[in-house]
Amino acid sequence: MKSKLLVAVVLGIGLLAFCGPGLAHHGNVAYVDKIVEFKQATVTKFLWSNPHSLIDFDVKDDKGNVVHWVCETASPEALKLIGWSKSSLEPGDVITVYMYVAKNGNPAGRLNKVVLTDGTTLHDTQLGGDTGNKSRYRPEDYSQDKNGK
Repeated sequence: MKSKLLVAVVLGIGLLAFCGPGLAHHGNVAYVDKIVEFKQATVTKFLWSNPHSLIDFDVKDDKGNVVHWVCETASPEALKLIGWSKSSLEPGDVITVYMYVAKNGNPAGRLNKVVLTDGTTLHDTQLGGDTGNKSRYRPEDYSQDKNGK
């Protein structure tokens, strides 16, 4: 009986070790390194959900055709920490979107920031490039000083 239990435990650990990397969170390899700006974008939906909130918006391309885009943001909990709420964006809002677009050419990307018509800027939680945000979060405020305090 003990040997069956040992085999089951070893197989379980082996299965977790083998499948663990497949469950790891994705990175940003699917997106270009350059931030693209979309002016006069109209929000069609703001999905406040895990693991990422999504902003759906329409914007005209160079030929005047309306293109529907989807922009991935951080999780709702992470967004709340920097001043977002589930009502931060509503269908019909006209915004400027700054995002890293998909490398494969699909109308999708990862958010850098959104600027509302009143000038309010809502940032994503990723640090890099433009790190300011509505909540005035500054990473240096949370780092230790030279004395380890």
